[in-house]
Amino acid sequence: MIRAFLHAVGPDQAGPLRASLALTTLVSAVQGVLFALLVPVLTALLSPDPQAARPWLGVLLGAAAGYAVLRATSLFVNFRVGGAVSRGLHHRIGDQLVRLPLGWFTRARVGELNRITTDAVSRATNLPVHLYPPLADAVVTPVVAVAALALWDWRLGLAAAACLPLLWVVFRRAGDAAGRYDGARDAAADEAADRVLEFAQAQPVLRAFGRAEQGTARLDAALAAEHGAFRTLLARAVPALLGYSFAVRFTFAVLLAGTVYLAAGGDLAAPRAVALLVLVARFTHPLAAAGEQSAALRMAVNQLQRINAVLDARPLPEPATPVPPRGADVEFDGVVFSYSPEGPRVLDGVDLRAEPGTLTALVGPSGSGKTTAARLLARFHDVDAGSVRVGGVDVREIGSDELSRHVAVVFQDVYLFDASIAENVRVADPDATRADLDRVAALAGLDTVVAELPEGWDTRVGEGGAALSGGQRQRVSIARALLKDAPIVVLDEASAALDAENEAVVTAAAVALAAEGRTVLVIAHRPATVAAADQVVFLDGGKVAEAGPPGELLARGGRHADFVRTRERARGWRLTSAAP
Repeated sequence: MIRAFLHAVGPDQAGPLRASLALTTLVSAVQGVLFALLVPVLTALLSPDPQAARPWLGVLLGAAAGYAVLRATSLFVNFRVGGAVSRGLHHRIGDQLVRLPLGWFTRARVGELNRITTDAVSRATNLPVHLYPPLADAVVTPVVAVAALALWDWRLGLAAAACLPLLWVVFRRAGDAAGRYDGARDAAADEAADRVLEFAQAQPVLRAFGRAEQGTARLDAALAAEHGAFRTLLARAVPALLGYSFAVRFTFAVLLAGTVYLAAGGDLAAPRAVALLVLVARFTHPLAAAGEQSAALRMAVNQLQRINAVLDARPLPEPATPVPPRGADVEFDGVVFSYSPEGPRVLDGVDLRAEPGTLTALVGPSGSGKTTAARLLARFHDVDAGSVRVGGVDVREIGSDELSRHVAVVFQDVYLFDASIAENVRVADPDATRADLDRVAALAGLDTVVAELPEGWDTRVGEGGAALSGGQRQRVSIARALLKDAPIVVLDEASAALDAENEAVVTAAAVALAAEGRTVLVIAHRPATVAAADQVVFLDGGKVAEAGPPGELLARGGRHADFVRTRERARGWRLTSAAP
């Protein structure tokens, strides 16, 4: 546990954390000494000569004063360290997330990361503040108390020492029972968090089709699964905790019976017997209190493992000496890629080339590998075989920072920050002037949007851009990519969900970018967008089925021609009422 915690907090916080844990351990040891001092004090007070307790009472009071100072200092240090650990963990997780490739951030990790940065960090922070102190009291204090028992009466000390391993085994089993089923509860909670987010995001669609109340099946199932996992956790953990509580009370009964037996047989004086009984009671108290923490402790260990899993995720390897691209041409050479070692090949021997000053359209049915190709160009992942080259240099040799300056990607799903339009566009270049904004707005068709809004560039877009239409959000995204001024621009189905007007704007922007000498790749389905391309690369089943100018491919009558004809026929489809 401590090793996992030190690994999570990192070297900067490891020193203060070790000092905090050491101070807590010392406090628990001093508490054990206080318990031990009760024996000679009570023995003397209950003897015929109570005045003999004065020296021991002075030692006890001095030890108690020292203990009070140490305990107060420990609490202060623990809370400071806990706060520093919380800040440090959030910073370490944040720093790690910016190093991880974008391909690591799947939809399934949204809810998981949210719970890690909130619940998991909170539970981990509790370790030095709320979990380790009672654990130290349950381990260190009884060990010192057992030593004291052995000092005052070796028989009771031996009996107590024999009970400690049993208590430790039961304690571990109780914690393991809680921890084992807490992992299943965490997985169910992650799924429920994802479904809640999905349900909130799907409200426009659900309400548009009158399914707001009926569209909760997946959410209900996830919440029911979380509830079931929690019930299972309670059903398994509570009996284990009760078993530990019984073991503590059994230990107390054994020591109590032993003390009474020795006193009744005359082997132990009555004052000493009463004093030892007090020590035994104090010996078992921290043990009983620790039972309540065993489940929380094991759950905290689970959260530490989740945090460490994120911190140990391996970023893509970076070159020792990055090689800058020698141009803006893009080349795929025998690219093979799958999302998992056991999964199917998404790309299987793909070869393509895109030159500066040209517009290349990646076309094909869903699942053919178009978006995957764009992600490999931006190095969301590394290829399994072959290479992706920019300016004649493998993207793995360019380095992530340098590659990011050369490639701008406009995604189909646009995310805007709850800020003004100008601030959202300036994400690409915080130092951009108003003239720079006006320039890219004209290219992206955003200038008309800004002119129509009462507050212009200062209009706030709302969370996720909710205050703008889909076409307006897409124009902001394109303007943001243009402001980056990258020589290679990738439009990942940027016009797929747009109306004809916005599609024309996106297509015109793509053509204008190519005319400026940039290398433009467009993942598209719309015939108008494809027709504007200089070349079309038709992907099917992860392979290049055919490639060439759009007019030439249409004349061939191959896969691309069939695809375009199907799309053209679909444009004429209409919903009609059934005949009476």
